[in-house]
Amino acid sequence: MEQNSATLSYDREIRPILAEYCFACHGFDSSARQGDLRLDTREGALHSGSGGAIDPGNPETSWLMLRIESTEHDVQMPPPETGKRLSSQQKELLRQWITQGAEYQRHWSFTPPVRSTPPAPEGQSLTANNEIDLFIHSQLKQVDLEPAVIAMPETLLRRISLDLIGLPPSPEQLDHFLMHWQVDSDQAYSQVVDRLLFSPHFGERLGRWWLDQARSADSNGYSIDRPRQIWAYRDWVVQAFNADMPFDQFTIHQIAGDLLPNAGTQQLIATGFHRNTQLNVEGGIDEEQFRIESVFDRVATTGTDWLGLTVGCEQF
Repeated sequence: MEQNSATLSYDREIRPILAEYCFACHGFDSSARQGDLRLDTREGALHSGSGGAIDPGNPETSWLMLRIESTEHDVQMPPPETGKRLSSQQKELLRQWITQGAEYQRHWSFTPPVRSTPPAPEGQSLTANNEIDLFIHSQLKQVDLEPAVIAMPETLLRRISLDLIGLPPSPEQLDHFLMHWQVDSDQAYSQVVDRLLFSPHFGERLGRWWLDQARSADSNGYSIDRPRQIWAYRDWVVQAFNADMPFDQFTIHQIAGDLLPNAGTQQLIATGFHRNTQLNVEGGIDEEQFRIESVFDRVATTGTDWLGLTVGCEQF
């Protein structure tokens, strides 16, 4: 797609330019802000300073463009003494963005996902088996690259096995796969994926990522670092992945499984999530202080795991 006909992405194409050349003096830090002008928010860009720096739809009357394109020492932005100058391409991107309305975007993690329309396939391609391939091929074409050649079945099986269970296939499994591949490659592929997804090793492979997020460990931490008995929670996580437990249940059982009506042993074990804190058994500690610190630790872990946000600011 031609750049001059495409709607520019603020986060991908515009914000990096403003961050590099403008935000140091016209960003969120009020103590460093010059001219009372903010460019990190749309409200600031349109109304702060001496009436705003951007006139949406009109780059010719936008002070931002006038300043960055100026060659006058007292007008030019960034100031000449900084040694920074925008390239012609960067200036054109800003001009096009303003022409399109100078829309800002919220942080990507707060923006609801939007289903994109796959690019139209161009020609016949043996590797374009699904919509994801169409997006990849479109991007490859833009940078004059060709798709990788189709992997040999031996390589494909190894990749699938390592991805799903973290273990390479055995010689017997490889022979069996190759035999079926010769008869029907698509069916051979589907069958091996199903087999690996139903393997108990699948939960072990996937569960370890969650256990890392939950900060699970087999010892207490600190200098003494004694072993702890947390294996039941570890096994619960592995079994939850193998059982394809819905994520809402996976969440509720760990955060408040003991509060569920008629909570059973498995729900109680799931709340072991809250015990994945360091434990200080050294002499002379203030037990109440350490208890509070453990609560802070769990709240922070819960926030980062489920909200994708640190909540340390709420501690003070």
